[in-house]
Amino acid sequence: MKLFNTLTQSLEEFIPKDDKTVRIYVCGITPYDTTHLGHAFTYVSFDALIRYLEFLGYNVNYVQNVTDIDDDVLRKARELGMAWDELGRRETERYLHDMDALNVRRPNVYARATEEIPEMIEIISTLLKRGFAYVSNGNVYFSVKQDPEFGIMARAIGLNDYHAMLAIAN
Repeated sequence: MKLFNTLTQSLEEFIPKDDKTVRIYVCGITPYDTTHLGHAFTYVSFDALIRYLEFLGYNVNYVQNVTDIDDDVLRKARELGMAWDELGRRETERYLHDMDALNVRRPNVYARATEEIPEMIEIISTLLKRGFAYVSNGNVYFSVKQDPEFGIMARAIGLNDYHAMLAIAN
């Protein structure tokens, strides 16, 4: 089986690291609004891949994150006059209902951002101590200058200008 490698921009033979198990991590939703066709396309596509891998005899460990707290969730909750966690739960449930209606199987694990905050704090503290992050105006930022490969995926899809990438990011 060949899969498209975004980094190399080419089809490559799929060679699993383990003979029997394939581990897949897929970036999940940020639950602040209604599920849309972009969500459906992404998760139907991964569902088809996972089902095919299982058909080939692989055990698949599929993890999908849910970014249930971020600026979009907080902003939308304020606009609606509701608690951010209530909004996150509501939109996550709607998303799950929509994916169930499409017969998209659920991952083995949903990794919710709010359940990983202590680990995030630990990682951020380590990045700060090692000089890979810095504080500005009460926020913590990754120091892109510390990572010579920062933006490699963006360059793979045609964003070759470092300053242009920073402008997009900002």
